[in-house]
Amino acid sequence: MTLIHKVSSDWEARIWFEGTGWAERRLEVTPAIAGWDSLSFRTYTFRSGQVIDGESATDEMAMILLSGALTMEVVGPGFSETWEMQGRPDVFTGPPHAAYLPPGFTYKLTVHADADCAYGRAPATGARPPRLMRPGEMGTIISTAYMAEQMTEVLTPDVTERLLCNETLMREGWWSLAPPDPDNEGTAATSTSNEVMYYRTRPESGWAVQRLYDDAGTLDETLTVRNGDAVIVRGGQRPIVTGPGAEVYGLRFWVGPIS
Repeated sequence: MTLIHKVSSDWEARIWFEGTGWAERRLEVTPAIAGWDSLSFRTYTFRSGQVIDGESATDEMAMILLSGALTMEVVGPGFSETWEMQGRPDVFTGPPHAAYLPPGFTYKLTVHADADCAYGRAPATGARPPRLMRPGEMGTIISTAYMAEQMTEVLTPDVTERLLCNETLMREGWWSLAPPDPDNEGTAATSTSNEVMYYRTRPESGWAVQRLYDDAGTLDETLTVRNGDAVIVRGGQRPIVTGPGAEVYGLRFWVGPIS
């Protein structure tokens, strides 16, 4: 079987939710598509006035509010809370809200303003409690020099069992996830786990170039990344450089060791 490295959004795609009607599922990366047994990733656009019911089932899951506003009612064993998320206008304006649920929980979303949402899921045992991560609670790292970027740590090992997430903003013509300096090993440039990297561009016609390769020479792919694309990373290095006249937003979900 030939493994694919990129999945593009279908901006016309729809999926039927019982009791809600049609919702817009833009992109889907399942374990079957990715060729692994853990991480899955999906993006949706929910419209103002819609009410969406969902569950974590046997997974831990995170919902990243890319933009919009909604209320999330969360119910599970010994737990019932309502979380308000007045989100940002777009992914280029500040950190997100992020909701984390362990296995065995249900939720209801009431959408107040059109909401773009990204979901990551991975098998888990339920060792961590539900949690709402607010923009002011996330750490942000700003790099300079030729690898200029702004990275926000959205889901960290103290919040989840295995599911991790960050966001990156990249200016035009700048690098991110460039290969590690030999004198500074252990950087985030090398992936050793299942990983999905989802991109938005400003303007929407913008683009970037991402290379996937390993030191053994068994992997060497160069991909053009456009607005709404997701890149599937199974290991190795994955530097990305933004094209002229474009800013690039990257949402990275990956599965780490059990924390």
